[in-house]
Amino acid sequence: MKRPALIAALLLGFAPLSAAQAQDHPNKDMPGQRILQRIDTNGDGLISKDEMKVAREHLFKKLDRNGDGVIDENEVESARQAIKDRAEVAQARAGNRWRRMDTNGDGKVSEEEFTASMPLFEIADRNGDGKLSANEIATARKLVSDRAN
Repeated sequence: MKRPALIAALLLGFAPLSAAQAQDHPNKDMPGQRILQRIDTNGDGLISKDEMKVAREHLFKKLDRNGDGVIDENEVESARQAIKDRAEVAQARAGNRWRRMDTNGDGKVSEEEFTASMPLFEIADRNGDGKLSANEIATARKLVSDRAN
């Protein structure tokens, strides 16, 4: 990402969300929904100027790592590097996940291999009954959220 675009994205508050900040919402897959969930603190489905201001103040504090009241070039570079590092970790995880799904070792993941691989389901199914209850889902979400933070 080019530096001006990165700075614009950071200053507009379009930084990535942690799993802990995301909330259940019926339209969670709609474009912009994750940002709405993060910034819409009163839950009315809209972002007011006041809510955006609070979100930008929070983001500014995160970016101003040394707390001197300004975001300097070093802090922007630090934010850029953190984003790059997260992307590299995500790429490595995707590669590892793909290799684990390739159970016959042929270098390809068939539909059968893909659909049979559900490690998060296995982790969430605490009682081993092959079904997920609301409590098991909530516990799994909390574990993932805690690990992400």
